[in-house]
Amino acid sequence: MRLYPALLAFLLLDATACAAAPNPAEIVAHAPDSAWRTVAPERLLLMTTADGRRIIIELASDFAPVHVANVVRLARTHAWEGGAIIRVQDNYVVQWRVRDEKAPPPKGFIKTPPAEYDRPLAGIGFRPLGYPDSYAPQAGIAADWAVGSDGVRVWPAQCYGTVGVARDMPPDTGDGQELYVVNGEAPRQLDRNLAVVGRVLVGMELLGSLPRGTGSLGFYTDAHQDVPIKSMTLAADLPPAARPNIQTMRTQSPSFDAYLAARAARTDPFFVHAAHGVALCNVPIPSREVR
Repeated sequence: MRLYPALLAFLLLDATACAAAPNPAEIVAHAPDSAWRTVAPERLLLMTTADGRRIIIELASDFAPVHVANVVRLARTHAWEGGAIIRVQDNYVVQWRVRDEKAPPPKGFIKTPPAEYDRPLAGIGFRPLGYPDSYAPQAGIAADWAVGSDGVRVWPAQCYGTVGVARDMPPDTGDGQELYVVNGEAPRQLDRNLAVVGRVLVGMELLGSLPRGTGSLGFYTDAHQDVPIKSMTLAADLPPAARPNIQTMRTQSPSFDAYLAARAARTDPFFVHAAHGVALCNVPIPSREVR
């Protein structure tokens, strides 16, 4: 448990802000530049819909490298252009697909990827959350991602904003031509059952506000309801001046210690009783776009 060091870290961050009880938003706003890391353009995927929605996804290369490579190949061959968002299931997922799933795949595309649902804990590091988890023996942070672990393996948690690969029944693992993003209560029963390829850092509210599908599982029943995709582009393929500057908080920083403590025990004036506990998906890793 790192609660008391975390609170001390917050006190050192900004004495003025600490005249009131710690507030997660204030902690994020006052976090120094050293508390942030810039996401490499090779790990950022920009999605634009035909109606102007702008979504920025950080790719999970540390957890599903084969699936991520497939998604990048599809982006570089413009397979997403003319694709569409075809499913919006309330409090579950938003799902989209490429233009033509029967088209010849791009060079190097792996049609049957391995089941990249978890990976060895060794070599990635693990910071325990410090609170019990209903879906894993341990919950915490690895490579600045929310994860579950059994002490040997580690896997990304299916939290709000998590991007995964849709698939058919096992042994199918999905090839990346259909993706989904969690848009509600974390469906953690999906952990270790689908490949996680990213998380939405910018624009999740735009996906969450889409009309709900009225068909089975939230699929749109009329193609006119589909939301066309204008483009999906890797930031590294854009001119430097056009690349977004996205940062996420370093989870080994004092700022994150304070943020975690405040998420677990809200003691600012609105709260009558502090919870003194928090679920993994209720500690979203802070991110920001620097313009």
